[in-house]
Order: sequence, then structure tokens, then C-alpha cells
Amino acid sequence: MSFDSLTYARRLKAAGFSEAQAEALADANREMVVHDLATKDDLKALETRLMAVIESVTLRITVRMGIMLAAALSLSTALIGALIKFH
Repeated sequence: MSFDSLTYARRLKAAGFSEAQAEALADANREMVVHDLATKDDLKALETRLMAVIESVTLRITVRMGIMLAAALSLSTALIGALIKFH
């Protein structure tokens, strides 16, 4: 996104602002717009951090699912054994 501060200042002057006011507002708006833009490097760094978090969460979910599956299998085996023993 680009910001044309000269055109902006001209429009402000045409609307009745003094030259000093128009230039001050144009400069302030340009700094605000340019300052808040993310660069390609910012986006790449964010992508890298997000991918690391996703991999970490995926690993934790996989481990938890494995533990729950093992617990369920152990419980099922114990219940089947108890049913066979008492039947």
C-alpha cells in the first residue's frame, strides 16, 4: 500500500487547511500508514513461528491420543478378562 502525501496535502489545502496544517497531517498520516505495514520478512517470520506452534500442538495431540488409546485398550482387556473369569 502506498500513500501519496503530496496529493493528500493538496486535497487538504483545497478543502481549506493551511499549507502548514496540510503538510503536518500528510506527514503524520504517511508515518502511521507506513509504520503499520508488515514486510515480507515480517510475514515469513510469522509463518515460521506459526508452523513451529502447529507442529508442537500436533505432536502433543498425537501423544495424548496414543495414551488414551493405550488406556482404553488396557481397560477393555481387563474388563474382558474379568468377564471371562466370572462367567
